[in-house]
Amino acid sequence: MTDKGEIMDASGCSENAPAAKRSGKTSLLDSGEDFEVLDEEDIDDDPPPLEDAGGGKEKNTDQPGKTNADITTDPEPPAQIDEWMDVLGNGQLKKKVLQAGKGRDSRPQKGQNVKVHLKTFLKDGTLVEEQSDLSFTLGDGDVIQALDLTVQLMEIGEKALIETNGKYAYGTRGSHEPEVPPNAELSIEVEMLEATDAPDLELLPPAEKIALATCKRERGNVHYQRGDYAFAVNSYSIALQITESSSKVDISPEEENELLDVKVKCLNNMAASQLKLDHYDAALKSCVSSLAHQPDNIKALFRMGKVLALQGEYSEAIQTLKKALKREPSNKTIHAELSKLVKKHSEVRGAEQAMYKKMLGNPSSNSSAQKRHAKSSWGFSWKWLFGATAVAIGGVALSVVIAARS
Repeated sequence: MTDKGEIMDASGCSENAPAAKRSGKTSLLDSGEDFEVLDEEDIDDDPPPLEDAGGGKEKNTDQPGKTNADITTDPEPPAQIDEWMDVLGNGQLKKKVLQAGKGRDSRPQKGQNVKVHLKTFLKDGTLVEEQSDLSFTLGDGDVIQALDLTVQLMEIGEKALIETNGKYAYGTRGSHEPEVPPNAELSIEVEMLEATDAPDLELLPPAEKIALATCKRERGNVHYQRGDYAFAVNSYSIALQITESSSKVDISPEEENELLDVKVKCLNNMAASQLKLDHYDAALKSCVSSLAHQPDNIKALFRMGKVLALQGEYSEAIQTLKKALKREPSNKTIHAELSKLVKKHSEVRGAEQAMYKKMLGNPSSNSSAQKRHAKSSWGFSWKWLFGATAVAIGGVALSVVIAARS
């Protein structure tokens, strides 16, 4: 599990593993780091714009000795210097140009690697962090949402001020690194340095491909820890696409195994995120894919058991958890989950039997009633027969007596 300090540490990740071109569209549900199984009790369309950013109050960043008239704007962009742009139309994310760039044609495209310099402030002007040459892939969710959304509206060489609500920053949980309180509004000064096309995955050296996939997976872990499960799925999907990409360069068996290990970790954490989103079919698919590569993977077996239980497949879920427990007998979480599931299965079976009896009636009660009815019927028949016989005998005797008297 990643440290909380990784939440905004996108620069180191990108420096070691440059983002690469990816073919096709990433699906949120077709693709999770190896969280400890013991954390499972704590752990439940393209996603909306990255819900991983923070906002605050603007800070005066005008350069001394310069006025607005000293800075000329490119005639093409509609945004003017010192004029606020309401990025989302809800007043919660705004951008203001402080220094014009090289024109609209220099704006970066989604999927490109961008490099920026930024300073982040709280609403009271407290400097939260300063990052020089921060590199990330635009649109991949590598940084907070406010930054990801506004940088794509910037030009090369442009300097801008961003004001964002906590919703597009660090949300209700805040952040430990950098230190940001929950629901904090932020002001971010950004300078757009460069935008470059991502390298081709097929030509990427195996070591760089592994580093890049690991970087995306770790970013998914950050989203997961923050409760942004849809964004976690998105990051894991990107990492999976990297691990599954073909290669035109030589790759050693060791490197292939390392890529496979990253892939399985992504699938496992993908399943955990999809469980949080109640996407049970997708989570089951992720577990099956993980087990196809590593049939004895404890985490995949455990999550598969949970998915099957949530789908009502109790017998199959119990067998899956027993398989996981057999491979790790000392795991208390698996023991607890299995015990809970067996009890639940027993309750469900009891409820089903009661329902069937109610629908079909009580066979034992009906049988007893029929026996009593048959018994009473036979009793009535014998009584009638005995009575009739007695009457007949009496009639014969009476006839004999009359005849004798005559």
